[in-house]
Order: sequence, then structure tokens, then C-alpha cells
Amino acid sequence: MRRYELTVIFPLEEDQHKAGREQLLSDLAANGAEIEKTDETGDRDLTYEIKKRTRGKYVLFTIKVDPVKVTVLDRIFKLNTNLLKYLFVRLEE
Repeated sequence: MRRYELTVIFPLEEDQHKAGREQLLSDLAANGAEIEKTDETGDRDLTYEIKKRTRGKYVLFTIKVDPVKVTVLDRIFKLNTNLLKYLFVRLEE
């Protein structure tokens, strides 16, 4: 298992943020990911407009997951309409 940083941008609306976060956490658990750390960085302006939105809630997760599962999670996250953007970054050991 490798360590990754997962940065996620959620919509500002509380119901979409909550639904998106619950779905993300269940998807991570279903694929065997271990969440080591969660860091809410708050509301920020987006550099460019995403899905007609100019602000979003940023959350940074540090996770441990099998590298094969990252591609599976990528496909699952693309279908989650309550996520504006996400990015996996592999951490050095």
C-alpha cells in the first residue's frame, strides 16, 4: 500500500458538501483505503470556474491505498456529481 494525498473540492452548498463527503468516504472504505489524516482547509476562490461555480470547500486527505485501486477510485469519483474536482498525489516514502 502506498501513501497518497487526495485533495478534493466540494460545492459550498451544505447538502451537496455533506452528500459528496459521505459518498467519498464510503467509496474509499469500500476500496480498502485507510484515511490517516483529514485537513479541512476551508472555503476558497477557484482559479477558474468549475461547473459554473467560483468558490469551493477544499479538503485534504492523507490516505494509504493499493495503487491499483487508485484507478478504480478515479473512475468512481468521476461519477460523483457532488465533487467539483479531485487530485491524487503520491507521497514519497
